[in-house]
Amino acid sequence: MGAAALAAPTIPLIGARAADLDVPTENVAPLTFKPESGATLRVLRPAKFVEPDEVLFRANTKKFTDQTGIDVRVDFVSWEDLRPQTAVAGNTGAGPDIIIGFGSDPQIYADKLVPVTDLAEYLGTKYGGWYELGSLYGRKWNTKEWLAIPMGGSGGASVYRTSWLKEVGYDKIPNDLAGFLDMAKKLKAANHPVGFALGHAVGDGNGFANWLLWSHGAALTDEKGKVSLDTKETIEALKYARELYPQMIQGTLSWGDPSNNKAFVSGDISLTFNGVSIYFACKNSQDPKLQEIAADINHQLPPFGVAKRQPQSALVVNAMVFKHTKYPNAAKEYLRFMMEAPQYGPWLAGCLGYWSNSLKNYAKMAFWDADPKLKPYLGSMDTPYYDGYHGPITAASSAVAANYTLVDMFASVASGNATPEAAVKQAARQAARYLKG
Repeated sequence: MGAAALAAPTIPLIGARAADLDVPTENVAPLTFKPESGATLRVLRPAKFVEPDEVLFRANTKKFTDQTGIDVRVDFVSWEDLRPQTAVAGNTGAGPDIIIGFGSDPQIYADKLVPVTDLAEYLGTKYGGWYELGSLYGRKWNTKEWLAIPMGGSGGASVYRTSWLKEVGYDKIPNDLAGFLDMAKKLKAANHPVGFALGHAVGDGNGFANWLLWSHGAALTDEKGKVSLDTKETIEALKYARELYPQMIQGTLSWGDPSNNKAFVSGDISLTFNGVSIYFACKNSQDPKLQEIAADINHQLPPFGVAKRQPQSALVVNAMVFKHTKYPNAAKEYLRFMMEAPQYGPWLAGCLGYWSNSLKNYAKMAFWDADPKLKPYLGSMDTPYYDGYHGPITAASSAVAANYTLVDMFASVASGNATPEAAVKQAARQAARYLKG
């Protein structure tokens, strides 16, 4: 086993020295893909939520261009626009060579993607293997064929104001659902409401809906992929959402992904589920008030409820190489370069864990020990839960998440527009339309 020492990043990393970014590596034969003559690449990916995500991604891309002579254009688009633009590329057979999409999106376009099994196996061997969620989303279901390279995942830990929890008698968040609800009621009574997305937020909305299901022992499908929503466990999850909703700040029914960040930083909420972006923004701000908030922030895994492992997934970003590219070798070489230690380690550290590593050995960087508040994000992709759990990851299960079936189910009950019994039957019918094939 060797160690890959990382070059100094192009922007300062909080609390990180070069030695903090050393990554142990296994002995593996080098792999390179010979780029096609005259190759150029266009990459489409989600917009940043933390500044270094884009700064370091562009710096690593420029480094690739400098070393290979391959011009690479990277376009950052809003999270809400990414899937529609991916659909256009997939349906027309034209557009970006590489699209870094969300979670199970590769299943939707499986027959339109260049397999990346050779690259994925090389990276997995060199860097200690892939976390479970990376393998689930990166590979074609029940096969060893890799459709995409999981570049990372944004976890949804509990983000909370320590002083406000102490104000109502808590040193940490209860791990049981009844205790969590009781704490939320006390926070609301103290004018510190909680806030969770019940709108069409790609990460936060789906993440909250899934947590409600999984923490109650419910699931969208069974192991064969048949819709299994209409159960007493789902009904209990819906009733729980109805009780939790009044403890939230108003407006969560229309929240997008940036909404809880803004509400937390403004002091309007005491607790939400989110990536590290809130903490990152406050810690890096020159505003003394935001630095004060950063000092008061802590993170914790969301309550397990009845689940045995953390009932949480991560919003995975998956790099797909489309068959319409004229330069598949150049595209795979670019992805290899971006996932190697000298580029990938500083990107992870620069984002302060906003994108959690998909390859296990990157968890061994000493960087993660510098700030204990980051620890809940370290294992974001070490989970068996995924969109469509328990069933196969397919284009159909991807469509259920993309169309916010579960989010709308919980929102309708939380808002009083439907009973739990009516909402679950409506959601089950809608999910079955996607999953019937």
